[in-house]
Amino acid sequence: MNYAAILQTVGSLALISGVLSLLISLAEKVLNNYGVCELDINGGAKKISVQGGASLLSTLAAEKIFLPSACGGKATCGLCKVQVLEGAGPLLPTEEPYIPAEERARHMRLACQIKVKTNMKLVIPEELFNIREFNCQLVAMEDLTYDIKWLKLELPPGERIDFKAGQFVQFYSKPYGKVKEEVFRAYSISSRASEHDHIELLIRLVPGGLLTTYVHTVLKVGDQVRLSGPYGDFYLRGNCDEMVMIAGGSGLAPIRSLVYDVIEKGLDINMRFFFGANTVRDLYYIDEFRQIEKDHPNFTFIPCVATPNPEDNWTGPTGFVTVALKEQVADGNNKEAYLCGSPGMLNACIDILKDKGFTEDRIFFDKF
Repeated sequence: MNYAAILQTVGSLALISGVLSLLISLAEKVLNNYGVCELDINGGAKKISVQGGASLLSTLAAEKIFLPSACGGKATCGLCKVQVLEGAGPLLPTEEPYIPAEERARHMRLACQIKVKTNMKLVIPEELFNIREFNCQLVAMEDLTYDIKWLKLELPPGERIDFKAGQFVQFYSKPYGKVKEEVFRAYSISSRASEHDHIELLIRLVPGGLLTTYVHTVLKVGDQVRLSGPYGDFYLRGNCDEMVMIAGGSGLAPIRSLVYDVIEKGLDINMRFFFGANTVRDLYYIDEFRQIEKDHPNFTFIPCVATPNPEDNWTGPTGFVTVALKEQVADGNNKEAYLCGSPGMLNACIDILKDKGFTEDRIFFDKF
């Protein structure tokens, strides 16, 4: 065996690979160098000059204009829609599932998917200019279950956050381990809307999730955390006699905020909260909601366990939360429904609610 020839071949391949990588890197720099582009916003009300090449979502964020996004720019949530009158190019396949025909006619696009390559004309709702960035301190953190952490984030002295119960913030991580870039995801606020100097979040560990892994394994009390918000159309309407609230896992977060909002405002609305868990060890805040139930006759708490173990001695409803929902909600007459959980749970519950007479304009949820 000619080892010298083999080594020479390997060395040549390595050299060729290195040269190709260098050429690709140089080509990317040349091809992606779109120069300075002008963003004309709301008919010239605001004009900004930016360096081209990045996504519209990240470009606007760098200018402190924050669009909602739950997926971190991966085109899986469809929340970062923005009206682009000029400069966006053709609709991309990744956008098609989220932009129906009516919205395409109005030039709606996903800001995370289109790059700033030329001058653009945008229309951005005025309320989004009120979204702010906050540099908070993590002052407390504890495990609520084996995979859900509670976080309390305190704003800098003198600052306040004004949000509607049910809304969410975007949480930005710092580079860690092999993750070399900042990532962000959306999390519903679980604290009371009447509290303005801090917010509380419930974050469940998602296997392989970049941000949840950061929170569960890297983040420590005392660390600084960057947030932006508030975002979302999931908030209290209250034009009803009864609110039917349904959540699973960390989806409890916005429901908790909504419950306290109704109580603190003294609204004459009955509330029924169906909370679904796979096992008894997935339940949390049970004592808190039981106490609310004792203190406020207009609130009923219904925790449901899909598969309790015999040793748990569980005496409450069993099966998926949909079972209790079917059995205990008769109709949708003068009721509103508020949902937060996995897409599968949401879809199943929405089907049940519609069968019972709930119209779409009385079913509220954020699908992320």
